[in-house]
Amino acid sequence: MEKAAEKREDMRKTEQDRSRRRPERRDGNTGRGRAEGYGARKERTGSDRTEIHGRHGQAAGGEFRKQKYDRSAEYLAAADTDGAAAQEDGRIIEGRNAVLEAFRSGKTIDRLLIQDGCQDGPIQTIKREAKRCGTIMDFVPRERLDQISQTGVHQGVVAYVAAYEYASVEDILAKAKEKGEDPFIFILDNIEDPHNLGAIIRTANLAGAHGVIIPKRRAVGLTSTVAKTSAGALNYTPVAKVTNLGHTIDELKEQGMWFVCADMGGETMYNLNLTGPIGVVIGNEGEGVSRLIREKCDFVASIPMKGDIDSLNASVAAGVLGYEIVRQRLQKK
Repeated sequence: MEKAAEKREDMRKTEQDRSRRRPERRDGNTGRGRAEGYGARKERTGSDRTEIHGRHGQAAGGEFRKQKYDRSAEYLAAADTDGAAAQEDGRIIEGRNAVLEAFRSGKTIDRLLIQDGCQDGPIQTIKREAKRCGTIMDFVPRERLDQISQTGVHQGVVAYVAAYEYASVEDILAKAKEKGEDPFIFILDNIEDPHNLGAIIRTANLAGAHGVIIPKRRAVGLTSTVAKTSAGALNYTPVAKVTNLGHTIDELKEQGMWFVCADMGGETMYNLNLTGPIGVVIGNEGEGVSRLIREKCDFVASIPMKGDIDSLNASVAAGVLGYEIVRQRLQKK
């Protein structure tokens, strides 16, 4: 009995000694300092988003911060609407090897969805290929990928293949030169609804425009819904996708083009000279033309409205302003 009591006393003293040797944690308890240890939480800032990470690089407690290139509710809703059509016509590719091979084979990937927190080797390789090809990457929760996936084995990555190939700005200018006409181009500043994009492409074709330019970020691409809404016009009207709309406008200005944007605060479109090489800028459905793009335009045109509401649908505004350009061109002849 005495030996057992002595043994327990020795164990108690040993435990006390260990406790005294343990460094204090930053939260006031004893143990390894979590601020520097295995489970440490640290902030990492990347080119696409800022997150709070915990162990294994996963987001600690799901506390993701706002993505740098945040998507508006309208954009995500439009993308989801087009998802069913994409599944039907086989434009969704899922799984790491399949997506990687799609990039390497030269397929035009319109949009890439990656599961939040995935940072392993294959995902990094896919991200490198996406950056090389200029593909937009969205980081989304696993639940979102589960909803999109057809096989249920997406492995944290899903890609949308473009319904049509994109042209270049040079292709659009070449088309105007081939016809012996002054360039007439629609520039769309963050149009997010595929129905609007399709309707504008249809209007551009019927108005005799030589092409449409859209941005890579915060805008819908050439989806099957866009193709359907364009009523076949997408087969005849080149659409170019550019990284920076402002830079593209500057380059086109150097080639002699003028730009007019639709905005309620501008001068009535009937009072403007819109003949010659012209680019028509149509803004986002909710926010209109962004300030930086508006400042680059030579004219700001307003469409006369006599009703009780204060704005037109983006595709309708494109049609009204586009056909004023058609009218002025016909009169000039």
